[in-house]
Amino acid sequence: MIFTSILILIVAIALPSFKRNISSLLITRISAIIFIYSGALALNAFYIQSIGSGLGIYSGLFHVTIISQLLDVLLLFLSALILMSWPLITSAYYNKVLNKNINKKTLLTGDSTKLNNIGNYIPTTEYCLIILFSALGSTLLISASDLVSMYLSIELQSFGLYILATLYRDSESATASGLKYFLLGALASCFILLGAGLIYSYTGLTNFESIYSLISVFSISYLPSNLISGISLGIIFIFIGFLFKIAAAPLHSWSIDVYDDSPTQVTIWLTIIPKIAILTLLLELTNGLSLITLLNLPLLYIDNFSNNLFNVSYNISYVLKMLLLISSLFSLVIGTIVGLAQTRIKRLLAYSTISHIGFILLALAINTEQSIDSFIFYIIQYSITNLNIFLIILAIGFILNKKGITKNWILDFDIKYLYNFKGLLFINPILSLSFVICLFSMAGIPPLAGFFAKQFVLLSAIEDGYWFMAFVAILTSVISASYYLRVVVLLVTPSTNLQNSNNSNNASNSTITESNSILTNVHSFLISTITLSILLFILKPTILLNSTQLLSLSLFYS
Repeated sequence: MIFTSILILIVAIALPSFKRNISSLLITRISAIIFIYSGALALNAFYIQSIGSGLGIYSGLFHVTIISQLLDVLLLFLSALILMSWPLITSAYYNKVLNKNINKKTLLTGDSTKLNNIGNYIPTTEYCLIILFSALGSTLLISASDLVSMYLSIELQSFGLYILATLYRDSESATASGLKYFLLGALASCFILLGAGLIYSYTGLTNFESIYSLISVFSISYLPSNLISGISLGIIFIFIGFLFKIAAAPLHSWSIDVYDDSPTQVTIWLTIIPKIAILTLLLELTNGLSLITLLNLPLLYIDNFSNNLFNVSYNISYVLKMLLLISSLFSLVIGTIVGLAQTRIKRLLAYSTISHIGFILLALAINTEQSIDSFIFYIIQYSITNLNIFLIILAIGFILNKKGITKNWILDFDIKYLYNFKGLLFINPILSLSFVICLFSMAGIPPLAGFFAKQFVLLSAIEDGYWFMAFVAILTSVISASYYLRVVVLLVTPSTNLQNSNNSNNASNSTITESNSILTNVHSFLISTITLSILLFILKPTILLNSTQLLSLSLFYS
């Protein structure tokens, strides 16, 4: 569906008669509708009976399961919600250019020379196509079951992200961060390609199921030791490359500058969509290798052949478990400690993301029915909460902006520093309250959804004997709450500058009222709906919790 829509949009944009009558705002809305319709089609696939044990498509290059379908639906609907915030830029620009006497028709069609000069900072049709391409790569990566489809999907996703990271074409910092993202992202892709190449060179196989079968059928006595080492090393390289892609510590340094220097709309995309796809693939790889051990447990004491067989699968699973636990430990510590010293909001949220990745990797490393249940639930609640936080930051940036059009006009709408939130409660109490609820949920304060997500991960860690990791996770969670509370304190602290600015603006046509009119009804509806779902989760939690539990059970017993 997405691929067909991309082809149709490319043809429509290439035709001059259509291009003159199609605005960037219309293309953005069409792209959001494409995501919604694709999500509805993916949701309808749940009615396929044979999908319970998985359904191979395209000659085994992709493997569709219930979990991949659920996360695919989540990804597509979140993509639609993210795109719905993009027209807000055009609406804000529309309110500003009216003061400059730019013709309304010229604004909507995008043919003006002035509009083209500022078009470097507007989400034009090309950027909507890039987002569609990136989303296509993410949806394919979720269901990838072959080394070839895995690598092509991750590259299709990454190329779009490299371009989106440099959305501010005339900004030196944005260009530098985009170049850093491209170079280090290419390095991570090289690790993934190297790992895939090692596995293929030693086994001659690319399909995941075939690789799992090879490990489970043969023993050390039948396979040379260098073959086992080659397979293990290739899997480790693949995992390192993907850990780099999701900005898990200690491979996180690139994400801080990229998130901070990118537009807020792009930062939303970078922190949510790629991570859902990559974490789903890591779940597939981890579970596939771990199930080999579980299947061979009854054969452990039959004879020496079965004992060797168990040792092969056990060693690979053990190495991956240690790799995920080490990365989880570094992510929890670095994301919490370094985040305390941040004074820029998006850098703080970047370290917050790293800390949450630590919880997710901890649940993935444990790899039991309960931990996978918490893994899926954590991804869902984190994605929704993180989306709402950035939507609120985007709305606050438009409300607080009272400047005219400048050369880099849209840069004024991106909130950079924490002190920009000072006294916001006295300007827009409802938006501030929504922001506080989301921050409390990220901090894990009960009875919000974030608290239950962390509780489930910690409970699964304690029950499986990971006492040290559980202690570190609890300690870092308590410490990280301090930098969320610091933002809350700034919201309720009166600001002299804002009060003086409000008095002067009230004397000249009430700028705050005009700024509030910039927010679209869709944007306000999204913020209020997501905030209420986070706040009222405790009233009806069974639907989501039962769904994630059934999905985790289907992964182990299908």
